[in-house]
Parts: sequence; structure tokens; C-alpha cells
Amino acid sequence: MFLCSMPVTSFHDPVAQYKQFATEYETTAAQLRRQRSWLSWSRLLSVVLAIVWLYWQWPISSGWMVLPSVILVAVFLRLVVLSMNVQQQLQHVQQFLIINQAELRQLQEHHYKDRYDGAAYMPPNHAYAHDLDVFGEASLYQYLQRAESDAGRNTLAAWLLQPALPEELPARQAAVQQLAPQVAWRQHLQASGREHPVSAATAQKLQQWMQSKDDVFTATGWYLLRWLGPVVSIGLFTAYWLDYLPNFWFNLYLLVFFLGTSYISKLATPTWQMLGRMSKEINGLAASLKYVEQMQTGESHWLKQRQSVLVVNGEPMASKAVAGLNQLLNRFDYRLNPVVFIPLNILLFWDLQQMLLFAQWKKQHAATATQWLQVLGEVEAASSLAALAYNMPHWCFPQMLQGHGSFEAKALGHPLIAADKRVVSDIATQGVAQVNIITGSNMAGKSTFLRSVGLAMVMAQAGAPVCALHCRMSYMQVMSSMRIADNLAESTSTFYAELKKLKSIIDAVKAQQPVYLLLDEILRGTNSGDRHAGSAALIQQLIAQQACGMIATHDLALAELVHQYPDHIHNYHFDVQVSGEELYFDYHLKQGICQSLNASILMKKIGIDM
Repeated sequence: MFLCSMPVTSFHDPVAQYKQFATEYETTAAQLRRQRSWLSWSRLLSVVLAIVWLYWQWPISSGWMVLPSVILVAVFLRLVVLSMNVQQQLQHVQQFLIINQAELRQLQEHHYKDRYDGAAYMPPNHAYAHDLDVFGEASLYQYLQRAESDAGRNTLAAWLLQPALPEELPARQAAVQQLAPQVAWRQHLQASGREHPVSAATAQKLQQWMQSKDDVFTATGWYLLRWLGPVVSIGLFTAYWLDYLPNFWFNLYLLVFFLGTSYISKLATPTWQMLGRMSKEINGLAASLKYVEQMQTGESHWLKQRQSVLVVNGEPMASKAVAGLNQLLNRFDYRLNPVVFIPLNILLFWDLQQMLLFAQWKKQHAATATQWLQVLGEVEAASSLAALAYNMPHWCFPQMLQGHGSFEAKALGHPLIAADKRVVSDIATQGVAQVNIITGSNMAGKSTFLRSVGLAMVMAQAGAPVCALHCRMSYMQVMSSMRIADNLAESTSTFYAELKKLKSIIDAVKAQQPVYLLLDEILRGTNSGDRHAGSAALIQQLIAQQACGMIATHDLALAELVHQYPDHIHNYHFDVQVSGEELYFDYHLKQGICQSLNASILMKKIGIDM
């Protein structure tokens, strides 16, 4: 029975939707480029007219004659502001265009290698990540990835490396389903992150600053100086401007206040070194948080809980706070322009003002700001899975079963194979002490099928839909032994590396952990006699210890164990049709033991005389 798994969403045409979006954004981008060009020529014209007018009226002494040039300069400045706004809009629209073009390439051409591949997340000696191509080029992570912040990418990687707890998974699935049809909102979230993504370095510096202790500008005197200093400074400057202060005293004032504010700036420099030049990224963070505050949560308690961290009494709090921090950072970065910064620092004690405002912001928001980054990361990860759900309306969210050992799928396929090349099969296994032995000739599809099963389990327990029409399974940790490599640094041979992997699997089985095993051509590094004896002994041990899983092998004699364990071993195979020296594969899983072999034909094809 496959009636309990849930289809992704109501059927729709994602390609048509993305094409429509792309066309609309291309039209908008063209309009904005025309506006930008018009504003550019208008700016040039205003400058030329102002210069011509000044040149023409220069001999005339009347001040009123300068007024047209002043007006033209004002027009020029207004045009500069408009140009900046148009350029910003154009950059935003271009991000939407890039996003929709990338979705179309992935759906129509199965091309997604321009996305971040997460290779850095590949852990050594993981239970399944290397065998199932979870990270790296053409990996599951790269296929799913839509997160732009470091927090979002970290969260998605964590979800693929560790199954969700049974009590959490249904809520995560519901959140992904809620976000799936919200295409425009998801793209707004992604575009805001793409423009100014919060890098790992920025997130680390920000958290380091929020966790640091303020021990420099804490004395009451600093707060008094914050107000008295600018009053005295502006008063002395005004007195000099009105000729009430002699040059000597004015120069002395400049020297004393310059030295004093320079000392304050020296105390503020470590903070600026930590927070300087990150205002664009913080502005992007504020925009992303604003979209999370505005997302439609529907009936999803998972989304509501995360949104509640950002919204207080129905009012957005996180985005406003981060926008306020961004304003402080922008003002702090005036240090980069000495012509502006030095006068401001002398007149207004600029660095002192910012440092005290930073301390105030930290006191109000540091305790919750770390949670904001975490929430953004989780929502971005859920949005990545929601994009898959929207793009693949025929895939399903599996029904998760209590108990151990069940995996049933109808039309199960490998998600990383293009739809026009993907071959699907049905599989059903229930209960513990169940081992499916899959035999077949070379290149017939055994390893690909094992990866299809493994990826379905990984995706399902991350909260994503799986590449099947219907599916249901138990909560189980995948453990695999498929790709084994030697390790010269550890002086480990391929055979010994496989033994180490099998030991970890046996230990997990002995500990009664809920695991599902995927083993491909085990003990391949020894002679055929020892290999068969060891493989048979392992299968018997797995059955005795109530394990479950699949074993792919060329050793047809292993399949004969079904006579000894008829209730525990089930035989499947992938076949090949041989016509002369040509091979034809259909890649369909069939019941029974494989009866056709092709190794000799393949060896002849490469020039080995048989």
C-alpha cells in the first residue's frame, strides 16, 4: 500500500512559472537600463549648463545671476540620487533574473553546477555522506542549495548529515510544504541574500563582538563627555566664527580637541577593526530578516515559532534592530574618509557617540541577535527544500512509520539523474532481520539503486520530498559501505579501510541502533574464497542481530542463502540483454537472482583476449 504518502503540492508547471518571471524581470531590467541612461545624460547636461552659465555670467557682478547655476547643481544632485535608486533597483531585478534563469537551467538542462556545492562540509568517515554524494560537485547539497547566508548553508548541511528527530520531522515537513507555493516570497528572500550575503567571517565577527565585554567606555564620565564635549566644541567654533575667539585660542582649541578625540578613536579602533566595512552585509541581513518577519506561516507551528523570535507583539523587531545597527556601522565607517571624519570627530566626538550607541545596542539586542541568525539559517534551509518541492510536484513527502526496518517506494528514482534518463523501480521491505540481496552484471544499475534508496532516506529525514510517486519508511539512520579508498597518510590499505567501515556498521547493529545498511560489493580486496565466506558470515550475523538493509554483489552464491533464510533474505537483480557482443540495459529492478553476466564481453571490448 502506498496511499499514505503525501504528494508535494497541487500539480503545476514550474517551468512556465519561471519563464513568466524571467520575461517580466527582463522587461523591467530593460526599462531600468533606459531610465539609467536617461538620468546619466541628464546629469551630464545639468553640469554642462551650469558651467556654461557660470562662464557666461562671470563678468556680471550681480549675485542673482549665480542662482541658475545653483539650481542646476541642485538638479544634478537630485539626479545623482535618482540614478543611485535606479541602479539599486536594477541590481535587485538582475538578482531575480539570475535566480529564475538558474531554476530553468536546472529543470530543463539538469544543470546546477553553478550553485555552491558544500564540499567543505564533507566530514571524514561519515556514515553515508561520501558514498551517497551528499556534498561536492553534482551532489545532493548542490542540487538543493538555495541558501545565501553562511547560517543557511550550515543548517542545510546539518540537516543532510543528521536525520531529524521523529518528534521534529513532521513539523519540518509541514513548514516545507507551506513555503513551497510561495515562489515570489522565496525568491525575494534569496535575492536579498544574494545582493549582500552575510559571510562566515562577518557572522563570526558579529557574534564575537556581541559576546565580548564592554570595559572601555563604561565610566560615567564618558556619558557626560558625550554631551558636554560637543556643546563646548560647537560653542568655541561658533565664537571663533563670530570673531569672539582669537586665533591663538581657536588653534589651541583645535589642538586639544584633536588630541583628545584622537585618543578616544584609538580606544575605539579595536571595535572598528572588528565591525568596520561590514555595513553592506548587515544591510542585507536586515532585508532578509524582514522577509522572514513577513512570511506567511499558515498552520505551520514550526514557522510560527521561528517567526516569533523576530516579531514582538505583532511588530517586526529583528529587522529594525539590525537596520539600526547598520546605521551605526555606516556612521562608524566615516573613519574611511578623513576629510569628513576629522571635523566630525572634533566637533561632535563622533567615535565616542558611536561607541556608546554600540554599547546600548548590544545591551538591548545581543542576547537575542544570535537567535536571529539561527532562525534565518533554518528558514533558508527550509526554503531550499521548498524549492525542490515546488519544482518536483510529482515527488512525494514520505509517510514516516513507527517501528524499525520498513522501506516502501513506488517508482523510486535517483534524484540527481535527469528526468529523461532516470529509470524508476518499486521496492518494499518490512521489519527487522531482513536483507535484500541485489545481484546483477556490471553497469546494470545496482549501485545507483542503492544510492536511490539511501538518498530517499536522507532527504525524507531532512524534511524534503523524495524522488518517488509514493513512499513510506521507518525512522532509520543510513549506514553505507560503497566507496572505499586507501589512506596513505594513515598507511591504510583499501581492504583495511573497508574493514574499519564494516566494524563501525557491526558496532551500530550490536548496539541496536535503528540503522539501514547499504553495502556494495563488500570485501572486494581479498580472494574470492575469503570474500564469499566473509560476506556470507556477515549476512548471517546481520540477520541474527535483527539488522536490515541491502547488499549488492556479483557473488551469485550469496543469493543462495535464501534457502537457508527464506523469511529473512529476499533476492532482487538487475538484468542485461546480450546480443552478440552488444549489451542492452533496462535498469529495472526485478525479483530473483541474476542469470546473465557481462564482464567477459566488456573485457573483450577493451582489448583483452578471452
